[in-house]
Amino acid sequence: MTSFRTLVRDLSRLRIRNYGSDFISTWDKTRDQLEATILVAQILQRLHRERIPAKLFDSGLAVSWFRDQSTRTRYSFRAAANLLGLGVEDFDERESQIAHGETTRETTTMLSYLTQVIGIRDDKYLEEGERFQKEVADAVQAGFKEGVLAQRPSIINLQNDQDHPTQSLSDLLHLATEFGGLKRLKGKKIVMSWAYSPSYGKPLSVAQGVVGLMTRFGMQVVLAHPKGYELSPAITRLAAKQARRSGGSFKIVHDMGEAFKGADIIYPKSWGPYALMERRTRLYQSGDTKGLKRVERIMLSQNAKYKNWECGEAMLKRTKSGRALYLHCLPADISGLNCRTGEVTRSVFERFRRQLYLQAGYKPFIIAAMILMTKFEKPMQVLRTLLRKGKKRNI
Repeated sequence: MTSFRTLVRDLSRLRIRNYGSDFISTWDKTRDQLEATILVAQILQRLHRERIPAKLFDSGLAVSWFRDQSTRTRYSFRAAANLLGLGVEDFDERESQIAHGETTRETTTMLSYLTQVIGIRDDKYLEEGERFQKEVADAVQAGFKEGVLAQRPSIINLQNDQDHPTQSLSDLLHLATEFGGLKRLKGKKIVMSWAYSPSYGKPLSVAQGVVGLMTRFGMQVVLAHPKGYELSPAITRLAAKQARRSGGSFKIVHDMGEAFKGADIIYPKSWGPYALMERRTRLYQSGDTKGLKRVERIMLSQNAKYKNWECGEAMLKRTKSGRALYLHCLPADISGLNCRTGEVTRSVFERFRRQLYLQAGYKPFIIAAMILMTKFEKPMQVLRTLLRKGKKRNI
């Protein structure tokens, strides 16, 4: 196991200045800044395992602002905040004055007194989630600049319509652990594949986050989906550009079986049809609730045409030596368990269940690393101080 000293030494070699006060998208960060986030997460995880406290804050709040449902990310954010010594406040818009016309700027300012970080999930509508998170970031920046706020809360993207950085960086840390380091990922083939879901039209941001991040690290990234399930054109152009720069590759195919051939890593995950996702946004903006329900039924009807896009034993055999590492952000639609036909068969899911739970377990530390990096200009000094103290918890 890599020592604390080695992890801190590796961190000291990276250029991480100007990390920024927020974490909205991985493509806003340099590769060194992304690697630093991974290293800080590893250090925090080691501190936790060694029972060394990492409570960097004596007081302050972490506001959890979820505009969509969540289990893993919601509680990962709470765990990360608690790890660093912050109290958590769940903000429920239904209990606020937003319905009475309170503006985003006013709401944000009121939430920001004595607050160190605001984590936001807003992922359901294209072009809406990222815009909202940036609007909140602008509001806290204005409040701090004008002297209304004594401190500027960091804004952490807990998933928007474009990117899911806490997920993709957790995935990257999981891969680095499984394959022996970030450098060992260069040349590995990872398939981000659409898969059938009978449940609802899922956001595009997990898939976009994966292709937008893994192409930074020299991997052979394949995006597979039926026609009509394209990702954002801007993201796929970015992925191709990043792959060329990193010495990796990026291609799009429309056959799951073809994509899986020789793959080292597979990531079968459903998302909604792009044109219908755009339509859903327009209906949301116009307040057409009946139209939203109707377009959701159309999405599921369109999904049903591609039930054969399922990760089963036959698909797995097409991968490298039939032993590719299976990834999923969870919860998965598991055929024969929580649905009749879904993204993955029960036998494949159960085979990788332990690794999937380990994959999910990195997220609290990734989020804690994001908070630390956005709040402290010199993270190495902060971490060295924690290591020098070295006083273990009782439990």
